[in-house]
Amino acid sequence: MLDADFFRRWMTATAASVDREAERLTALDSPIGDADHGSNLQRGFTAVTAALEKEAPGTPGGVLTLAGRQLISTVGGASGPLYGTLLRRTGKALGDAAEVSEEQLAEALRAGVDAVMTLGGAAPGDKTMIDALVPAVDALGDSFAAARAAAEEGAVATTPLQARKGRASYLGERSIGHQDPGATSSALLIAGLAEAAGE
Repeated sequence: MLDADFFRRWMTATAASVDREAERLTALDSPIGDADHGSNLQRGFTAVTAALEKEAPGTPGGVLTLAGRQLISTVGGASGPLYGTLLRRTGKALGDAAEVSEEQLAEALRAGVDAVMTLGGAAPGDKTMIDALVPAVDALGDSFAAARAAAEEGAVATTPLQARKGRASYLGERSIGHQDPGATSSALLIAGLAEAAGE
């Protein structure tokens, strides 16, 4: 069973990898976005870590809801509301339970991903974070490591796609040949989950 500590480890591991990969995320964002994805997420996850140190929610749902609120209030652009919605909706789906099973996490995360698709209007194949998140949630039933691999494959698979949503969609065919920064950072989030689980 997964407790609040596990979810704090997930957020901390994600914050550390966003910190490490911030320059790469911004470099990916430069040709097809505002060149600020890395720095925005870095600021957001730094705020998440600080908030979790100050206030330690006692439930998995509480940890994710707090993290989501922080991202919405500190991250600029579209990624703040999208990541914030993902974590808050997942947290809400987990409810007030002190511990949750891996199956419950998978179901809750699917609810979070569905909320992001509704908010952003994106579907798989649109060259967005959804291209990493949907395969990750599908693979979560197998293992955390399988989810991480699926998210990474999904992110890489955005490279030949033409963007149909988000800022990159304004570029039309010029968006082809660039890996989507949102899918790449989503893969870091799922990698953080696998890291928290020790996989």
